[in-house]
Parts: sequence; structure tokens; C-alpha cells
Amino acid sequence: MNRILIAEDEPRIAAFLQKGLQAHGFTTTVADDGIEAAYMARSDQFDLLILDLGLPEKHGVQVIEELRGRGEVLPIIVLTVIQDVQDKVKALEAGADDYLTKPFSLEELIARIRVQLRYQRSSQPSEEMVLRAGDLVIDLRQRRIQFKGQSIELSTREFTLLEMLARQPGRVWTREDLLDQVWGYDYDPNSNIVDVYVGYLRKKLGRGLIKTVRGIGYRLQS
Repeated sequence: MNRILIAEDEPRIAAFLQKGLQAHGFTTTVADDGIEAAYMARSDQFDLLILDLGLPEKHGVQVIEELRGRGEVLPIIVLTVIQDVQDKVKALEAGADDYLTKPFSLEELIARIRVQLRYQRSSQPSEEMVLRAGDLVIDLRQRRIQFKGQSIELSTREFTLLEMLARQPGRVWTREDLLDQVWGYDYDPNSNIVDVYVGYLRKKLGRGLIKTVRGIGYRLQS
């Protein structure tokens, strides 16, 4: 299980990131200032750092420079509200591996995390890259779906939603949880987009796989 350090001083965003990453199988720890982030990132306990630039005590670029100056090769994804091109250039030149601006989609962040962890995954058992629930098989590396022996084509959003449900078969997910994890923390909470995409999945996989829990949300049949 990959371990991710989240350097973020905004509690709401930090909590959202923790919840979303944990739902995708990651272990998370939060540092809420730059000094703590730099110290913890040197501990060799983490596989990736998600770094806000506007941290108190020490700016994110300084954190990157300190880590790279010590020879740390920990992958760093900058996640910040700062959209200025020069700040982005500074962060990347300092040694950041990727740069994503807020507001952001959790789906996109997860994809970027997986890209950065790709080389590490090559040494992990391949079973960790495959989710199984009854007749459903999800290959996370190839992003391929098989159901009852047949290959199923899904859109990126459909895949992410199904993956979320399949990581914990039998768990009841509220619509709000799925909206947060698949569409992002800034998405309209009154949207019916979750129900729409569950409908898309049922058209491709049949109605029996994803069960409706009346008044709550959905669960994947285990």
C-alpha cells in the first residue's frame, strides 16, 4: 500500500484529500506547514508528497529545494491555488515532478499519482493492480474491465466510479461520498450526476452488479 504525505494547511482540503486517497487504497499523513512537511518527507516513510506552495513557516518551493538538495528522490506533486506561470516554472525547476492547480478533480489527481508511482509498482505483486468482485475484474494498470469474461469499454469517469465501488465490495457509498471522490470537492452537492453515471454503468454491466440502497446510495454486489 503506497504511503502519501499531504502538505496542506487548509483543513477542509486536507480532509478531502485524505478521504479520497484512502478510498483509493493509499495510506495518508498530513503536514500543515512547510517545516513539518520537509522534516517528514525526509523520513523515508512515504512514497509520494502532495505539496501546497503557500504553506506557513516555509514556502513549498523551499521545501522542494531542501529535499532535492539532500538528494531525496521522493516524487513531488505540487497542488496549489497559485496559477502564475513563473511560480510553476520555479517549482518544476526546483525539482517538482508535476503541478496541478486548485480547484482540481480528484480523478485527475489520482491519475497523476499513479503515473508518478508507476516505477515503484513494477516491484510490487501484480495482484495489487487487479480488483475482483464476483464476475468483475478491473485491471488498474491497463485500465481494462472484464465482466463475465467479456471486455467492457468504459469512459474515464465511469471507470473511476466503478473502481471506487469495487475497492470495497459490499460497502454502502452515499451519493455525497461518491460525488466527493470521483468528481471533486468543489462539485455541486445537489447534482444528480452520480445517479446518471450509475445508470451508464448498469447499461453496460447489467442492473444486478450495482445495488441501490434506498435513501442512502449504492453498493457493489460482492
